[in-house]
Amino acid sequence: MYFFLNSLALSDLCYTSTVTPKLVTDLLAESNMISYTGCMTQLFAMHFFGGIEVLILTGMAYNRYVAICQPLHYAVVMSRQRCYAVVTACCAGAFRHSFVQCLLTINLPFCGPNEIDHYFCDVYPLLKLACTDTYRVGILVVANSGTMGLVTFVVLMLSYLLILYTVKAYPAESRGKALSACSSHITVVVLFFVPVVFIYIRPATTLPEDKVFALFYTIIAPMFNPLIYTLRNTEMKNALRKVWCQKPFLLGRHII
Repeated sequence: MYFFLNSLALSDLCYTSTVTPKLVTDLLAESNMISYTGCMTQLFAMHFFGGIEVLILTGMAYNRYVAICQPLHYAVVMSRQRCYAVVTACCAGAFRHSFVQCLLTINLPFCGPNEIDHYFCDVYPLLKLACTDTYRVGILVVANSGTMGLVTFVVLMLSYLLILYTVKAYPAESRGKALSACSSHITVVVLFFVPVVFIYIRPATTLPEDKVFALFYTIIAPMFNPLIYTLRNTEMKNALRKVWCQKPFLLGRHII
């Protein structure tokens, strides 16, 4: 579990770093210019690290499924080599997804005005600026992003349906522990996947609400992921409880 959490934290850091620094700089400097090369680089990096996060969340769901539904086989099924293989596959799948997104976008002709109705470079706003028919490209973009998002979301839901079916036979105490272990992951999945599904599993159009939904999966979800997993971790909660319950030390007449 901690191996996948480390990988998720690293992907969160890289993912939000593709958008947040540029956004903050633009707000402070009141400048909202980005070069064509910078735009394509941001597009590739965002979909690459976002794809890694999507696939790692799916791998974490499978990890929980094995831990709860096949506990005696867990050490064999989720060995260290298997965990490395899962993360490597996540990176390879994300690279393939991001490469296709950029390949579909980089050849589009832009005649101006080159004003993106978004706070970062994404495929749908760029398709809106292209001075050519983007119907076929839009279908390919939806097939690439939508299929990836939908398939991983279905796999996640199936994993948790199987977990719920399995824990029905557990005693009440064991059932509560199993569901508590899954609650943090479910919260992160909902925060991240619901906006992603809303934006990418639909025809290639832009809506005014897109920027609000994009905030959830680019900034809010990566920011809250460490807090969600930390506050649901029993060891961390016990450590924080010990810190809060410590008595103050006396140094002369001063209390700290």
